[in-house]
Amino acid sequence: MKILHTSDWHLGQSFFTKSRKDEHQGFIDWLLNIVAQEQIDAVLIAGDIFDTGTPPSYAREMYNQFVVDMQRLNCVLVVLGGNHDSVSTLNESKQLLACLNTFVVASTGMSIDEQVFTIPDKQGQPAAILCAVPFIRARDVLQSTAGETGLQKRQALGEAIKQHYQTLYQIALTKKQESGLDLPIIATGHLTALGVSQSESVRDIYIGTLDGFAADGFPPADYIALGHIHKPQIVAKSEHIRYSGSPIPLSFDELGKPKQVMLVEFSGAQCSSLRPIEVPLFQPMQVIKGDLTAIESALQTLKNHQTDLPCWLCLEVESQDYLSDLQQRIQTMTEGLNVEVLQLRRSRNERRQLLSQMQSETLAELTPRDVFEKRLAMETFVTSPEVDSEKTDDQQQTLQQVRLRFSQILSEVEHQETDA
Repeated sequence: MKILHTSDWHLGQSFFTKSRKDEHQGFIDWLLNIVAQEQIDAVLIAGDIFDTGTPPSYAREMYNQFVVDMQRLNCVLVVLGGNHDSVSTLNESKQLLACLNTFVVASTGMSIDEQVFTIPDKQGQPAAILCAVPFIRARDVLQSTAGETGLQKRQALGEAIKQHYQTLYQIALTKKQESGLDLPIIATGHLTALGVSQSESVRDIYIGTLDGFAADGFPPADYIALGHIHKPQIVAKSEHIRYSGSPIPLSFDELGKPKQVMLVEFSGAQCSSLRPIEVPLFQPMQVIKGDLTAIESALQTLKNHQTDLPCWLCLEVESQDYLSDLQQRIQTMTEGLNVEVLQLRRSRNERRQLLSQMQSETLAELTPRDVFEKRLAMETFVTSPEVDSEKTDDQQQTLQQVRLRFSQILSEVEHQETDA
């Protein structure tokens, strides 16, 4: 039995106004080839198939076509709802997709027996039992009690989620015993396990007041396929509890580690192989950090970037001074290069230094205008979908208007103090 574990596709995502349609289609085509080459029996998508509850029509079409293509490959598909997914959106085609070898579990607000089912192999024989746990909404597993403290609510919710997993696991054990077969038991989840490393694109999710779930609350399943965290990783040093991560970089800080899907192979109930398969990068992306000299030098290395696709850039500038002409300088540096600057920002270290400097100075040492300019220097007026002269003019005009408005307010205040 071969299972492919993936999650967090976020179909329909807009990235600094850029569509990810081509990247997602490239990934889906690649994934279908892997399914065919490796003779995968089932694909598990552990939540966040869509980026929003109302995905664009092209994202729905892509999802539907993927289901059809999976059916042609005689591969089972299991789709779990995530915190980005709309329960009603996933459920609207649930019955139809069930006729295409696809299981959809959008929420835990359904019959408990429907959340535990047997997955067949390519010959149609029972091959695994799945405890299908999507993103858990507190109202589905817990009834709040008046008068509880915040700590009591967190403890009660954590215990309710743990109990939900144990209930499903016991049902799975019963099914396994009744079948008389040596079947693996697989569990899923879409949540934040305590101690994992997140990325900027991960939206913090809170199950009620619970911000993380302890790994010891998971049942002793043979494999636990998790979603929500975009960086692939092992949970609690347990090889069989894993986040597959997102298949494409959903933020620039996800570029440091290759994307992957997990190929899990079972021999009977025994997990015989855990193999990550690296996902290709379908859109060139790069982060460049440093002062303007270092950035200019790094940009020169991109002169040989001759692919059809432009390289999307995040530039993080280190500078002690506020550079009012920063965008013009970057535009000059990138002229003639096959790149698009999607994000231009001041270094976090520089922001912290500015803040530290401000904290060490007393207000008595600064004029109101000094304070305003220091605070203004911490703002980013240069983050934009793309760097062009029109955008530069708009941002400079905004900056001038902000300064003018402050001057007017300051003048009015000083005038009132004089009259008093």
